[in-house]
Amino acid sequence: MEARVSQSLQLSSWINSDKVVRKSSGSLCFSEKWNEKRRNRIVVSCHLQPRKAARSDKRVELKVSCSSHNVQASVLESGCLSASIDEIETLKNKAEEVEEYLDGRCVYLVGMMGSGKTTVGRILAETLGYSFFDCDRLIEQAVGGTTVAEIFKLRGENFFRNNETEVLHKLSLMHRLVVSTGGGAVVRPINWRHMHKGISVWLDVPLEALAKRITAEGTKSRPLLHEESGDIYDKTLKRLTTLMETRGDNYANASARVSLENIAVKREKDVCHITPTEIALEVLIQIENFLKHQESVVVL
Repeated sequence: MEARVSQSLQLSSWINSDKVVRKSSGSLCFSEKWNEKRRNRIVVSCHLQPRKAARSDKRVELKVSCSSHNVQASVLESGCLSASIDEIETLKNKAEEVEEYLDGRCVYLVGMMGSGKTTVGRILAETLGYSFFDCDRLIEQAVGGTTVAEIFKLRGENFFRNNETEVLHKLSLMHRLVVSTGGGAVVRPINWRHMHKGISVWLDVPLEALAKRITAEGTKSRPLLHEESGDIYDKTLKRLTTLMETRGDNYANASARVSLENIAVKREKDVCHITPTEIALEVLIQIENFLKHQESVVVL
């Protein structure tokens, strides 16, 4: 029996209202003005629907529309992240510098599970005036709210990867997005073809720090981890090591790399104490370095 799933998901990021210009058709484009006094949220509604539910390898259809709504506080301003006023100001200033080079291209965050792609991605989206998407959440919505772990268990990894590729393809046709990808999205070459339409950034976190973070959060939501037995930290570190051995070269395909070890040395602190805001700032710095280098090569 054929079952159809149609879900909508709203993800949003902050942009300044003066950056939004409405065309007569009702679509949105962006101006270069920056006005701190007026802010609107651009809500991106995603409608995902499998082409055919009768097949186990079905993919999702992704439709995206935008609308603006006034809201009260941004991610950074809400105080939910431990960032000082100086850090926020530095981040915003760097975002303004990078925007000129980005020219609306999407930013794709890649990296191992637990590397902070979603948290950092939301901060980047806000500071750049972009919209934010989490690929895993989009796929979960497409199959009726089923979690990634349940999808792996009930449908298999291949089903998940097929839908992941479809989502990345649809997102790659858009502009001004920050996209958090799944840890294994880098394995398929076709995914890189989609992501290379924008700028990809590898969040490179030491495996020991990842294992500590994932152990503290629990592994039930991690389909490639939770079925193993033994000490939770040891088995997590062992599995992460194996995954990195198979994915390391794939992550290296990213346009830029953000090493938390390098940030720790620069800021003279432990890797585990680096804040998402500090990581987001380094992402912007590395994006700027990559684009400046790319620009200089073209000039030569």
